[in-house]
Amino acid sequence: MSKKICKAEVIENRVIIWDKNDAQKIFESGWYGELFEDRLELSFIEAALLLERKKIEIVKGKKKVSFKDFYNFSLKLDPRFNIRYIVYKDLRERGFPTRTGFKFGCDFRVYERGVKPLKRGPKAPHEHTKWIVFSVPEDYTCSFHELSRAVRLAHNIRANMLWAVVDNDNDVTYYQVTYISP
Repeated sequence: MSKKICKAEVIENRVIIWDKNDAQKIFESGWYGELFEDRLELSFIEAALLLERKKIEIVKGKKKVSFKDFYNFSLKLDPRFNIRYIVYKDLRERGFPTRTGFKFGCDFRVYERGVKPLKRGPKAPHEHTKWIVFSVPEDYTCSFHELSRAVRLAHNIRANMLWAVVDNDNDVTYYQVTYISP
């Protein structure tokens, strides 16, 4: 029995799955995207991983898009796409529920394994964002002010800040930087 590949469409800066059953299936398979009544909207990072894993098929206009073409298209729109994708894929492969972090001012929000990050209403402490992640290449230079802002952001939402450093071999090393009150 073959697995059904869900169809998705590129519209502006999102990838959309219009079929409600497919949308629900992809959403629940790993808490990907944002589920609406009539569609599932995926970020390019999420869509690229699902495309690479052959969970979705992407069309742009009426043309089916290969992983390589979609990756290059995404890289043109976001110069940091490569670094961010490597970190996102690594976190997902380690089994961590990972959501985009754009509205929080970081690259990703990461939850403990087994947590369903979109639970509505009151949450237990382990159900909140555990880490916020900033993805950088190994030759990245930052100021203490930038690092301080990142740590403060994490502290304000009761999360830990991870600096995900991608080396030239595309391996990821995570550094946790914490806030200490004197």
